[in-house]
Amino acid sequence: MSFRFPPALRPGATVAVIAPASPFPTHELWPGLAWLRLRYRLVMRSSALERTGYLAGTVERRVRELAWALGTPGIDAVLAARGGFGTMHLLEHVDFAAAMLTPRWLIGFSDLTAAHADLSRVRVASIHGPNATGLGRASPAVRHALLQTLERPGSTRPWVGLGVLVAGTARGVVFGGNLALLEAMAAAGRLAVPEGAVLLLEDVTERPYRIDRMLTALRLGGHLARISAIVLGEFAECSPGPDGVTAHEVLAAHFASLGVPVLFGAPFGHGLVNQPFVLGQEARVSGDGTVTFLANGL
Repeated sequence: MSFRFPPALRPGATVAVIAPASPFPTHELWPGLAWLRLRYRLVMRSSALERTGYLAGTVERRVRELAWALGTPGIDAVLAARGGFGTMHLLEHVDFAAAMLTPRWLIGFSDLTAAHADLSRVRVASIHGPNATGLGRASPAVRHALLQTLERPGSTRPWVGLGVLVAGTARGVVFGGNLALLEAMAAAGRLAVPEGAVLLLEDVTERPYRIDRMLTALRLGGHLARISAIVLGEFAECSPGPDGVTAHEVLAAHFASLGVPVLFGAPFGHGLVNQPFVLGQEARVSGDGTVTFLANGL
């Protein structure tokens, strides 16, 4: 079953900014919004600035906000202010299949992987890319790539020069995001990896033994048996423990024997470079270290 692509944005389109997870310092939000306002009309509820402990308000507030952003006519895209923690709270209260009868782009990463995974279950494409707080410090190249992804979401573009852990070629639907969130969604029984998917993974501040445990859980659950290739982004601040084992060593040990192409060093994740890409778009992985996002869906 192919993915539905929301309509491409045009200058002047309306983008709703929401806070479905953790709260954020407002001084980190405004620079990104100021840049977005140069091209799009932004709408944001004042309640997005609320704090309830480590969350951006109560579950009820965040559910109402997400329902508003997904259901209000005239909103063309929905951008998360920040990741952190809390998006999974909302999933049992939101029917994405019904909300996306009029599809619109959902943009974000990290904790937003939970929402991306639920959208994948109903075969609606979404954008793994910087949250609003990250846009303020994003490079011009990343900002340009986000505009291109929003306004030409089915276009062909490559990532070149990636490291090759396992050589080979493959083609499939792009799926993935944050490893910890994918493992949590699997534990909740809400992870549906498309058959033959190209799996993109990243994470931050996870010790190698925890990465090992998460990958083991995904493998035992049968989720890794469905993929045709793996592309690894940045595993930022995933420092070795006293034993000296690195995150890269753990990833290599898990993936070297899967029998699928594996590339590493892709330009996305929690570091300085977080290039956007469309979840649900097809991609081709080549043995020379190239990932090509293919024109489809529009």
